Amino acid sequence: MRVAFVGKGGSGKTTLSSLFARYAARRGRVVAVDADINQHLGLALGARESPRPLGGMLTEIKDYLRGGNPRIRDAASMVKTTPPGSGSRLIDMADPFFPSCPVDGVSLMVTGPFSEGDLGVACYHSKVGAVELYLNHLVDGPGEYVVVDMTAGADSFASGLFTRFDLTFLVAEPTRQGVGVYRQYRGYAADFGVRVAVVGNKIQSPGDVDYLRAEVGDDLVTWLEHSPAVRAMEQGRPFTLDDLEPAGHDALATMLGLVDAQPKDWERFGRQAAEFHRRNALAWANRATGEDLLTQIDPGFVYGPAVPAP
Repeated sequence: MRVAFVGKGGSGKTTLSSLFARYAARRGRVVAVDADINQHLGLALGARESPRPLGGMLTEIKDYLRGGNPRIRDAASMVKTTPPGSGSRLIDMADPFFPSCPVDGVSLMVTGPFSEGDLGVACYHSKVGAVELYLNHLVDGPGEYVVVDMTAGADSFASGLFTRFDLTFLVAEPTRQGVGVYRQYRGYAADFGVRVAVVGNKIQSPGDVDYLRAEVGDDLVTWLEHSPAVRAMEQGRPFTLDDLEPAGHDALATMLGLVDAQPKDWERFGRQAAEFHRRNALAWANRATGEDLLTQIDPGFVYGPAVPAP
C-alpha cells in the first residue's frame, strides 16, 4: 500500500510519517521516502546517514525503468509522468537499484535537497518526479508499505503524484489554518477519488477534538495528544517506538488498520497515470522534448501483479 502524509507546514506531518513508518515496519516491509523540500524525515527516524538522493539520478532512473519499452526512445524523451508499458522494467520494494539506508526497521529513501546548481533556476518538482516514476513502476503487494512525506500545503497538486497513493493522511492542528489546508486539499482531491483521512495533531484538550470533528466531520479518523516521548525525540534524545505513550500506539493502530482496509484499485491507478501523462504532454512535455509523448501510453498495458496463466 502507498501512503502519503500531507498538511500545513509545521503541522507535524514529518513526525507522524516517521512514527507510522516505524509502526508499519512491525507488520511488514516499509520504504519511507522523504519527498519534502525540507529534508527532515531521516532526522525524525534517527538515521545516522543519508542515501544517495533520487533527485540527483533522474537520468539513471529513467534509463533503468524504461527497460526495453519501444514506445520510449531514450531517457531524454521520458518525463516524470511517462507511464510503464510493455517492455518497461517493473520493480518491487526490494529492488536494489534505488538507494536506501536501513533505520529502525525502515528503508529510507530521499529526494534530496536543492543543490547549488538548482538555486534560482529549478523548482523542487523536478526532484519529486523521481518519486512519481518510482511509484508508477512499483508493484507492491500485501504487507508492503510505501510511506511518503510530501511537501507542505497543496503544493503536491503541481503534479499527478497526489493520485499515486492508496490513502492520504492529512495531519491537521486544531486551528483555522490547519482546517483551511484540509479544505483546500480535499477540494482538489475530490474529483480524482483520492481518499483523504485527517489525523489531528498537537491536541491539548477534548475541545480541540470537538473543534476538528465539527470542521472536518467523519474525515477525522484519530488524533495524537502532546507526547513527552515525541518531544524528546524531536530534541534529539534516544527514542524507540516503545517509548511512545499508549494513546499514541492506539492512534497508529487505527491508522494502520485504515490503510490495510483500503481496496487496491489498480484500474484507477493506471487510468489516472495515463490521464496525467496526457495532461503534461499537451501542457509542456511535447514542446520540451520535441516529440508526441502521447504515443508513450500503452493502451494494452495492465497495472498490478501479473496474473498467472490458467
